[in-house]
Amino acid sequence: MNYQAYDYIARSGQLMSESFSLVNDLISHPSNPYSYTWSGRIASATLETAIRVTQRYDKLGFNLEDVEIDGKKYKVKEEIVVDKPFCHLTHFNKVGHTANDKVLLVAPLSGHHSTLLKGTVEALLPKHEIYITDWLDAREVPLEEGPFSFDCYVEYLIDFMNHLGSDVHVIAICQPTVQALIATAVMAQEKNPNSPKSLTLMAGPLDTSKNPTRVNEFAHKNPMSWFKNVAIMKVPVGYPGVGREVYPGFMQLGGFISMNKQTHMKKHATYFQNLLFGEQEDADRFRAFYDEYMAVLDMPAEFYLETIERIFKNNELVEGTITYKGQPVDFSAIENTALLTVEGAEDDICGIGQTQAAQELCQTIPKSMRKHHVQPGAGHYGIFSGSMYRKNIRPLVTEFIEKYT
Repeated sequence: MNYQAYDYIARSGQLMSESFSLVNDLISHPSNPYSYTWSGRIASATLETAIRVTQRYDKLGFNLEDVEIDGKKYKVKEEIVVDKPFCHLTHFNKVGHTANDKVLLVAPLSGHHSTLLKGTVEALLPKHEIYITDWLDAREVPLEEGPFSFDCYVEYLIDFMNHLGSDVHVIAICQPTVQALIATAVMAQEKNPNSPKSLTLMAGPLDTSKNPTRVNEFAHKNPMSWFKNVAIMKVPVGYPGVGREVYPGFMQLGGFISMNKQTHMKKHATYFQNLLFGEQEDADRFRAFYDEYMAVLDMPAEFYLETIERIFKNNELVEGTITYKGQPVDFSAIENTALLTVEGAEDDICGIGQTQAAQELCQTIPKSMRKHHVQPGAGHYGIFSGSMYRKNIRPLVTEFIEKYT
């Protein structure tokens, strides 16, 4: 589908959503006796479901107002400390309190906004000083800002670490585990004093030949010409980035949903029942999840295509052919950065062993400074969000970081 055509359809859908919302407000209003009848409940539940199907989902905020530390609450203030064309380095400033451990949290640039890691940030904040890569929607970046390539991503991370100084710890989740590892190796090769003290890689595609998932199989199934001709589109009129080539967020979202179509259908059916029977707590949980899940961004075409070719097709890290700005990357140069890798036993996006591959690539790091953890029962998202993350993984990560502070 042409991006311009999709945009027209999406804008039309938003008008429909607003119309459904208006009708639903009238039907479900407490002063309307019809709202208390079964037919009224069915109509309201149907309309609200229709609202969610047709609406456009915008990026949500982190909305972290305060954090409790040792029984005392501190106000949290978001501050952009480095402003780049495709990314903001954002600091969650706990006003009046500074943690010992400075952490750069590298969010994925893979379709969803960095706010997908809100729960990750929230759980880490009491113990650490958190900075996050807040990637911008490529359709909002004017063409004159130039392209954003695979190497640009690595360069951004190096710049961020140089800005934060010599006492930073890096946590990378999913796709950017690749760039975080490369950036660390490049800095080690250059003997950069701002190399991270520790590097935590969680659920990332470092060796896509191990236990390939549907994501890996899809990348191998289609030639690069298919990705260039089908997946890449130009930003339509009406956005600052008009004319920029991107991999649209709506296509990535479609891919995410198709991988677990039955699960999503079941959740929506359950949501309808929650509305019908007034189960507000369950309905609110559904809304909170899908308000974030459905909000997507466009990726720069050059970054997306290079990632497909270099990581998923050529598997360049483990093949020893990975380069940065044309120069070979030597992972054996990493000697003094502690390494933690974390995987989910039930991860259907990054298979078991794909992240652990970093341990094999970085054998110059003493064994005493390397650790690998597989979380039983955890899927991909459970590695960095939800109760399993808060109970098991966040304490593990904090303990590892504090050991090398």
